[in-house]
Amino acid sequence: MKKNIRAGIGAVFVVLAVLALFTSCHSVKRVDADTQIDLSGYWNDTDLRLASDALIKECLETPRLSQFEAAQRRLPVVIVGNFRNASDEHIDTSILSQRLEASILNSGKAEFVASGDLRREIRAERDDQQSGYTSDESAAALGMETGADFIMTGSVKTIIDRYDKTATRSYFITAELTDITTNRRVWIGEYNEIKKVIRNPGVKP
Repeated sequence: MKKNIRAGIGAVFVVLAVLALFTSCHSVKRVDADTQIDLSGYWNDTDLRLASDALIKECLETPRLSQFEAAQRRLPVVIVGNFRNASDEHIDTSILSQRLEASILNSGKAEFVASGDLRREIRAERDDQQSGYTSDESAAALGMETGADFIMTGSVKTIIDRYDKTATRSYFITAELTDITTNRRVWIGEYNEIKKVIRNPGVKP
């Protein structure tokens, strides 16, 4: 009898161990890149796509770009400046600026020149080519950089309204083009259609 009881208890432990193993297994499911998934209520890839698509469309429709091209008989040259994260959370704004740059450049409406760390890296390589190790025929010449006509900057901000354990998070994303010579703003775009309601009965949102 005792052997049967011990055997039964042992079988129960085995079943529980197997169940624990299955319930703790890591699970991964692939979904379409455009699938909207909100887990935490914070900024995510869907917000990035919605904001950048709207701002790109608005920027490309501004008549200032075509007016510049007609007057100067060339495409405007743009450099990407700082996209500030003025929200209360960590947001990699470089992804937003790179998406805007790539889409506008690929549209054929503007030319972009390197900025930030990339520009410093290129200049370091160009200077190195002048150190005597590179042939005169293949060394990149100094003083031949293309100057930018406009600088693109922007920001991401949040407004939070909270009561008890419910909160709303509203995002305001702006982008603008500024004439480098005159400091005149030639285009300002704003996307403010992201608002999320977060309810968490266990933790303060």
